[in-house]
Amino acid sequence: MDELLDYDEAMALFDPVLGLEVHVELNTASKMFCGCANHFGAEPNSNTCPVCLGLPGALPAVNATAIESAIRIGLSLNCDIATWCRFARKNYFYPDMTKDFQTSQYDEPLCFEGHVDVEVDGRTFRIAVERAHMEEDAGKLVHAGASGRIHGADYSLVDYNRAGTPLIEIVTKPVRGTGSMAPQVAKAYVAALRDTMRALGVSDVKMEQGSLRCDANVSLMPKGSDVLGTRTETKNVNSLRSIEAALTYEIRRQAAILAGGGRVKQETRMWHEEGYTTAGRSKEEAEDYRYFPEPDLVPVAPSREWVEQLRSTLPENPAAKRVRLAAEWGMTEREFGDVLAADALDLIEATVAAGASPASARKWWLGELARVANAEGVELAAVGLTPAQVAEVQGLVDGGVVNDKLARQVIEGVLAGEGSPAEVVERRGLKVVSDDGALSAAVDAAIAADPDAAAKIRDGKVAAAGALIGSVMKAMRGQADAGRVRELILEKLS
Repeated sequence: MDELLDYDEAMALFDPVLGLEVHVELNTASKMFCGCANHFGAEPNSNTCPVCLGLPGALPAVNATAIESAIRIGLSLNCDIATWCRFARKNYFYPDMTKDFQTSQYDEPLCFEGHVDVEVDGRTFRIAVERAHMEEDAGKLVHAGASGRIHGADYSLVDYNRAGTPLIEIVTKPVRGTGSMAPQVAKAYVAALRDTMRALGVSDVKMEQGSLRCDANVSLMPKGSDVLGTRTETKNVNSLRSIEAALTYEIRRQAAILAGGGRVKQETRMWHEEGYTTAGRSKEEAEDYRYFPEPDLVPVAPSREWVEQLRSTLPENPAAKRVRLAAEWGMTEREFGDVLAADALDLIEATVAAGASPASARKWWLGELARVANAEGVELAAVGLTPAQVAEVQGLVDGGVVNDKLARQVIEGVLAGEGSPAEVVERRGLKVVSDDGALSAAVDAAIAADPDAAAKIRDGKVAAAGALIGSVMKAMRGQADAGRVRELILEKLS
């Protein structure tokens, strides 16, 4: 295991400098330079053609929708949009590269000189974006063996379905001045990018599937110095929590090396969810690659009219939207924080739009549905109920058709594939009983079974009615109208 310096001690000795490279897979219907389907989870090597396999004589063509998405991303990041740019061949060899080069952009990116503001613990940090450029993804290697990684693998399999997937790489300038908050700032920045991409509708931003991934660079400068230290690049970081944890670990590891008089090696580091990094390969600089202008693709020259047209399509800034919704919904800071932590903001917003109150929407998504999602090990959005169905469930409660307890059975039925909420109510016979005849008989039985409670109510101790109401609800399997039951009890014992 690596020697680690206490984090507070590390911060007393060094200032961290971050560099964040975020790759976003675009959700276009086809790939970047060919017509192959672009979607996750297909049979290996089924979405391929001569172009994305790099076969001789195959000619690429640029995906216009990918260009449009890239421009909208750049505008959302406050970038300038180039009047003219072109693609380049980035030459390097990896086993998952079909062509032994990657079609990317080098010194002529489509989007450049932007910024993103993030807030952490009441402080605002401006993250300068150097560039957001277009490129294609490589294939995917699957290493078979005990380690699951190339080191120690018995053999490797390659899936070229991902080769040619449209990517936007967003690269920051060196991020200074974050101090001990550097890991939290990095986490907030990537979260802001995720929220932006989701609002734009250009990516599903599922980090666990790699559609948004961050390579986190960090170096340390001695206090009082302005000379950048040697950086490492941590890969395999597939969650916001891991970004914070990986950077914290690397800061502590580098600090221990420097404090001991050693030198940090410039290399990639692989993050392990157990809470540590391991050495990868030596880290190349841009100049270590050979870049050549791509001869098979024409330059990209978006007109200013088109750029401004795309600017008009930008959604509300996610940070501003959160402030607005918190105020409109009347939630406390803690309540709204729970919504954000559960990644339920969009779900609740859609449920409110479908007719539910913010409080009831929050109740269902963060209560019963969050419980189901945790039990099934899925994201909240994939639990199996739509916002419209949640709003329908709440409408049944508001209309007195079911109560909260019965509503949970309704949800259970919808998740089991028994139909819409209204259909589940009919099929399972879950309607609340409000017929006075049936309720009166049940109340009489409850009074007879508990004379002590009845006597207390006659003596003016109305709170004792709760015991009788509970008895009636139990006898009627939770389907009694509790309000009407209470009224009948008080009428009979007054």
